[in-house]
Amino acid sequence: MEKVLQVENLHVSFTTYGGEVKAVRGVTFDLHKGETLAIVGESGCGKSVTSQSIMRLIPTPPGKITNGSILFKGKDLTRLSDKEMRSIRGADISMIFQDPMTALNPTLTIGDQLTEGLIQHQNISKEEAKKMALSMLELVGIPSPETRLKQYPHQFSGGMRQRIVIAMALVCQPEVLIADEPTTALDVTIQAQILELFKDIQKKTGVSIILITHDLGVVAQVADRIAVMYAGKIVEIGNRREIFYNPQHPYTKGLLNSVPRLDMDGDDLIPIPGSPPDLFSPPKGCPFSARCAYAMEVCDHVYPYKTKLTKNHSVDCWLQDERAKRMLASMK
Repeated sequence: MEKVLQVENLHVSFTTYGGEVKAVRGVTFDLHKGETLAIVGESGCGKSVTSQSIMRLIPTPPGKITNGSILFKGKDLTRLSDKEMRSIRGADISMIFQDPMTALNPTLTIGDQLTEGLIQHQNISKEEAKKMALSMLELVGIPSPETRLKQYPHQFSGGMRQRIVIAMALVCQPEVLIADEPTTALDVTIQAQILELFKDIQKKTGVSIILITHDLGVVAQVADRIAVMYAGKIVEIGNRREIFYNPQHPYTKGLLNSVPRLDMDGDDLIPIPGSPPDLFSPPKGCPFSARCAYAMEVCDHVYPYKTKLTKNHSVDCWLQDERAKRMLASMK
């Protein structure tokens, strides 16, 4: 499959009074044309920082991309000027931000906010931009789009605002859409509608989607591949079936065990003990070792090699590394 985006060995740090926070530490992944890649993990693991780095929205200072590359159409986005990035944002790569309540400008009509990007990026008239905005509102399921274009954000419900934010992200027909926790503020029925909308839009437009979430229920419905992120690193990546039915990293298993199901009582949930490590001074070895029931001495001192299990499935864990297995066998 054609690769539309390639993130290679990405490192992002934030300089604070307390020291340097190493928020993203060597993230590598590809995004293929027409696929949905989900990045999952606990709050604070670096998901949103990774997505904002792709858009070059990390405030500098205090944030800084210290290493790595982000390739899009043969260009390394980390090396582009602010002017060059402005021509890419919205037109080629768009982002849906976490909170639809604050992502819209309360002083502008929905029509003004939808047409602004079209006029800037596609150099078309206001009338043409209005026609395209109307068709986009219809695509995302907003009734009476002619009337709605003249209204302000406070006149819409939370679910409707989320649809409008999606319409704004898609109106210039980008190749890549980054959705950062797009269903967090919505109730479950609206969540289901938004997820169906994503699938429908992808079929019609062929857009490639990066979905940032901590909700594995969302992932199960829409993702083609899943990258599991912990303490600024991707510790496991594979297709949906591999991650849900054959998870290999103890952290991935812990996330799946923490998901409530209809056939279990509240007491059956198995939370992951402990807390994520301090990223002011990240551990030398596996960052999950302090919380892992299977941790060995090597886990504390050396970060595990990447083990490729199948064409799409790989994991960073000493339990899956053949060298570690042989070492353990010789010690018995």
